[in-house]
Amino acid sequence: MIIIIRALSWLSARLSHSQVQHVGRALGWLLGPGLRLRYREVQATLQRCFPEKSPAEVRAVADGMYRHLGTLLVESLRTGHMDLAALDEEVDFYGFDKGMQILSQGRGLIVLTAHVGNFELLAMMAAIKGAPLTVITKALKPRWLNDWWVETRGKFGVKMLPARDSYRYCRETLKANGILGFILDQNMKRSRGIFVDYFGRPACTSPGLAVLSAQTGAPVLPVFMLREPDGRHRVCVFDPLPPPPRADKEAIRFATQAYTTIIERFVRAHPEQWIWLHRRWRTQPVEETKAMQNAE
Repeated sequence: MIIIIRALSWLSARLSHSQVQHVGRALGWLLGPGLRLRYREVQATLQRCFPEKSPAEVRAVADGMYRHLGTLLVESLRTGHMDLAALDEEVDFYGFDKGMQILSQGRGLIVLTAHVGNFELLAMMAAIKGAPLTVITKALKPRWLNDWWVETRGKFGVKMLPARDSYRYCRETLKANGILGFILDQNMKRSRGIFVDYFGRPACTSPGLAVLSAQTGAPVLPVFMLREPDGRHRVCVFDPLPPPPRADKEAIRFATQAYTTIIERFVRAHPEQWIWLHRRWRTQPVEETKAMQNAE
């Protein structure tokens, strides 16, 4: 399988920018309206998160998300054989000077991001611009796909750390005044997360970002990738957030809620560019889970 994906990567890299958009949108139609991959589930989730939208508006957002997903898959394939200069031309990379200013303080930097736009490009572009990220991420399945993706990222100077059992390495990265990338919009198991509000519903979220910031003094810089209508990409950098004043439970929850609210605001502004296929609210508080079971 690794040979096949490398061949697809080589072929994808031969596509022009406009061809990538056409192929990606066609693939997105196939995954969504065509094969209906979680199609109804995505619409139901969107309707719950955007009750003010009509069913037609929800369907339009869902279809847009599938087009975005198809394009993201094609773009991800081609990065393994892309020329760095060509990749640089497709991204408007402004505002990261805020991050460089933070690094001058010598405490490291934590980049808060989410699965919005072509989020994979963020780490690659940062490395191209001389600010390589160490990214905390869950391993992909199957294993051969994860191996290929780690190899591809490594070509751009991106270092990967597993989502579990990497706290010491994260602290070492920040102690060395490095940049740590943290994707915070994934569902966590109840034993490893805390509940904060996301689109009006409890979402089990990793407290790790807030804990790292509190214990190391590293500021948090929210950064998201946005796909423009012409298929280009724009890096959106927001104002940095100071570390939580303490590392106790209340302060960590407060900070994690603040980070999640920033993500929600960006997703609300660009709902078709977040991966609604992810079952973000799968883990629920014990009380709510029991209530749902009793209702059934």
